[in-house]
Amino acid sequence: MKMVLEARQVSKIFGGLVAVNKVDLIVPEGSIASIIGPNGAGKTTLFNCISGFYTPEIGDVLFNGRKIQGMLTDKVAAMGIARTYQNIRLFKNMSAVENVMVGFEPHLKHGWMTAMLKTPDYQKEQKYVINEASRLLHYVGLAGLGDNLALNLPYGAQRRLEIARALANQPKLLLLDEPTAGMNPQETDEMKDFICHIRDDLGITIILIEHDMRVVMNISDQISVLDYGQKIAEGNPKEIQANPRVIEAYLGPGAAALSEKYRREKTHDA
Repeated sequence: MKMVLEARQVSKIFGGLVAVNKVDLIVPEGSIASIIGPNGAGKTTLFNCISGFYTPEIGDVLFNGRKIQGMLTDKVAAMGIARTYQNIRLFKNMSAVENVMVGFEPHLKHGWMTAMLKTPDYQKEQKYVINEASRLLHYVGLAGLGDNLALNLPYGAQRRLEIARALANQPKLLLLDEPTAGMNPQETDEMKDFICHIRDDLGITIILIEHDMRVVMNISDQISVLDYGQKIAEGNPKEIQANPRVIEAYLGPGAAALSEKYRREKTHDA
């Protein structure tokens, strides 16, 4: 099986704080891999090391077998890695279609000079980008909203718009940082189904940071658990749910023993 992403002993240090500590992560092509852990566990910092926002002090990040740590974010994006953010980062005073058009930037052939001159090739490319941006808006469920300012869209629609912009980069790997944060239960279910649809329909490998365990357990092929910057567990949803270190990381010391006691009592009663 081909591995899209490999992180080897990745560490990121801020002053005296080790935010990510020798983390290994291997993500197979076509999978949905989730990274979970308590607040401050280092999840988003690891995302930033993968996407080029941070350069790890130690370790390697490989994308399709090529080392990418230290590359500028635009170079990483051009290779086929796109992401969304925990706090939505849209151009609020631009329209929805304009926001998606920004996502095509790493693949555009014509620069500012041809834009000023409005050459035929530039106009042809712009027409293509506008059409593709409109198609992506339709794909993410925002058909007919292309002319609306991003700031005027409902919260759930802004989340989908950010995904549409990421998809405009034509990614092979999509990093989603808490895509259901702030959503109501119906929006969460719709987003959960949509994430699976992206993987199945477009063949894009997805790495997900998510606090909603119902989402994580329902859609993940593999789950990696971070705590205080270290990976403390990895496995499929069933394995993670039963892992004592994971239970204690979320619920505190002694929680694993109580969970096991409850499981045994429930089994005995049955």
